[in-house]
Amino acid sequence: MPLFRSCIHLLAVAMLLCACDALGQAGNGSAASLSQALPIGQVQGSGARSPLEGRTVVVQGVVTADFRAGLGGFFLQDGGDGDDATSDALFVQLAADAQGDGAQTPQVGRAYRVEGTVVELEHGRQGSRLTALAPASIEALPASAALPAPVTLATAPADWERFEGMRVRIAAPLTISGTESLARYGELSVAFGGRLWQPSERARPGSAGYRQVEADNAHRRLLLDDGSGERDPAQVDYLDGQAAPRTGTVLRDVEGIVDERHGGWRLQLTQPLTLPTRVRPPPPRVVGALKVAAFNLENLFNGDGRGGGFPTPRGARTEAQWQAQVSKLVAAVRALDADIAALMELENDGYGPHSSLAQFVDALNAGGGDWRFVDAGRGPGVDAIRVGLIYRAGRVAPVGQPAMLEGGPFGERSRVPLAQAFARAGGKAGKPVIVVANHFKSKGCSEAAGADADQRDGQACWNALRTDSAQRLDAWLRTDPTGTGSDRQLLLGDFNAYAMEDPMQALREAGWIDAFAAARVEQPYSYVYNGLSGRLDHALLSPSLARRLRGAAEWHINADEPGSEGYAQGDASVPWRSSDHDPLIVGLDW
Repeated sequence: MPLFRSCIHLLAVAMLLCACDALGQAGNGSAASLSQALPIGQVQGSGARSPLEGRTVVVQGVVTADFRAGLGGFFLQDGGDGDDATSDALFVQLAADAQGDGAQTPQVGRAYRVEGTVVELEHGRQGSRLTALAPASIEALPASAALPAPVTLATAPADWERFEGMRVRIAAPLTISGTESLARYGELSVAFGGRLWQPSERARPGSAGYRQVEADNAHRRLLLDDGSGERDPAQVDYLDGQAAPRTGTVLRDVEGIVDERHGGWRLQLTQPLTLPTRVRPPPPRVVGALKVAAFNLENLFNGDGRGGGFPTPRGARTEAQWQAQVSKLVAAVRALDADIAALMELENDGYGPHSSLAQFVDALNAGGGDWRFVDAGRGPGVDAIRVGLIYRAGRVAPVGQPAMLEGGPFGERSRVPLAQAFARAGGKAGKPVIVVANHFKSKGCSEAAGADADQRDGQACWNALRTDSAQRLDAWLRTDPTGTGSDRQLLLGDFNAYAMEDPMQALREAGWIDAFAAARVEQPYSYVYNGLSGRLDHALLSPSLARRLRGAAEWHINADEPGSEGYAQGDASVPWRSSDHDPLIVGLDW
């Protein structure tokens, strides 16, 4: 969000010092220097800017919401001008400390006559403009007035401009699409008609389909706001003490004032939300004799492994946080009941008893368990984080030595892939399955240049490197790096690319089969970013292994959960928000 947001109250005070005197003088007739009040719709006009911008006008209407303390003003709405294309309300700038004699202090549900200059308030760098009055005088009207009835919206409007500043009630269900700004700004991202999707999860970047998803997102998106520009609010009033909701929660009969600022349309809520009972999904159950999971652990760092060394460069800040993080992750991995798991974002600190990987496996086995980890001897790779493989010794056994793909993009960019062949425990017959743990370069733009810079096609930075990583990974696996001769291969992990982006397209074109597409899973997702859902985590099968696929599933325990449920603040005994990625699991036959 722009830095302008935190300064909005100071801006209102600076522009409206004269309004304090105006309130004190109102009521003696001095405010009515213009004889005729205009309908607010004529002041608003039917365009993005007022046709009367810069002119002095008089309007009158009923105060529908008082956000002086939070936004530096209040909303005034009249009975309408008979034109559905124009809004019947506007924002009146007034500092929170501008007080009149009680009767003249704006009160919700009372009618006022306001004289002032028409201005267009610009919020942030995205071009948001809100038509407003900078008042010279405010006068309470003696006649009683009813609060205007809210406009009922059954669908997403084609143009919010016609409702700017007005009371609305949204009769259509709204789906929470993201909670990332709730704690910071008191905002919830919501959508008409279900989740919002990453365009490159649904369509090839740059295609007509991609642009259609973008347009659909823009049409359906709305923000719910708390009527304040305060950063890191102590509480979000419209939650009324309720716990922060999950993404995907459906809201009904939401009421508020239509507002435009900071790059988008929002509803400044005037009534607390009624949240439905929180429903969390049970662990997925896939069939098959072999179950393989993948899980990005979100920076599992254990300090020096002896209780010290905190804060770490990534992950837990204290030893207590590390213990809580491990507890949540253990609860998640145990509930998945996989035979093998590919892990991402492990601290790259060796394989000794004080390593992050070894201590995590010890925690998994506490109270009885047979988890083991694949020891690659070093690394893999030189980055601060690495991938790893763990397995249940009573169910599967490693065959031969692990293999690593080093060089090129694999090192400090894409993490070095780790491959290990596994067979059924006890020497039972069957061709080995080769499991490959992967973690491609993230989309962050630090040091990105040339072809790896953001090409503005929706794939963000380092797309060229990720695509190169995918092509090299495919070529490497064709050389039988584990030396087992098995063509039953499974690629798992965080590829940092959505389903229709170039790296995943390159792998599909090379013959790898998306396990979720093959299992006909509808609308899979593992990550929610900026209110958009999609998959960064994938499972890809070689053709011979795809014939043995029995099922695929994600466990939505993390991406939908608010950050407040994480290990730093939440309940350490439950798996919810154990990471920022959802784990996945596939079921196979040998």
